Amino acid sequence: MNTIKLVIVDDHDVVRKGIKTYLMTEESIDVVGEASSGNQGVELVLKEKPDVVLMDLMMENGTGIEATEKITNQLPDCKIIILTSFYDDEKVFPALEAGAFSYMLKTSSADEIAAAVKKAANGENVIEPKVAGKMMSRIRTPERLPHEELTERELEVLICIGNGLTNAEISEKLFIGIKTVKTHVSNVLHKLEVQDRTQAAVYAHQKGLMK
Repeated sequence: MNTIKLVIVDDHDVVRKGIKTYLMTEESIDVVGEASSGNQGVELVLKEKPDVVLMDLMMENGTGIEATEKITNQLPDCKIIILTSFYDDEKVFPALEAGAFSYMLKTSSADEIAAAVKKAANGENVIEPKVAGKMMSRIRTPERLPHEELTERELEVLICIGNGLTNAEISEKLFIGIKTVKTHVSNVLHKLEVQDRTQAAVYAHQKGLMK
């Protein structure tokens, strides 16, 4: 098996040194460099062209997400393992979208980190169970379209708007008061995130909502 070239990017010296010390005991892993910021990490990785990168997320002078995106754009074969303390949606999904190959927490043992590095070099990713759960949840519950948030009555009002009806005409057609119509129209515009009735009408036609 070829030696795996690895770069460690983390702004905490103790964490970086600790990981490096352990991984240097692995015959199959060669730590070719370390960096303390995202920007420094990008420069080092582009210079050394490692097989795998252990990347922290929250750092000054370039976050791990920014660094990951820059590296994967220029070295698509380089496998980046996010190693962080955070697993909230605001960190997880941007990191994966930026091109991260694996996502681990710093609560992982040294053996688990070493195993993840070897797996990454072999094309196998490792996703922290808490993160995997979030990913599966997003797959199971895809984002709803704006009009799917409308009530049945609001949808009826939207269709009326799409047909070019005025508030008075909507009031007459749906047998509701003008003030109620105005409330529904306001709610429709808000939920669809459009500026006016014209944009709402265009939306209704584009989404095939007109009956």
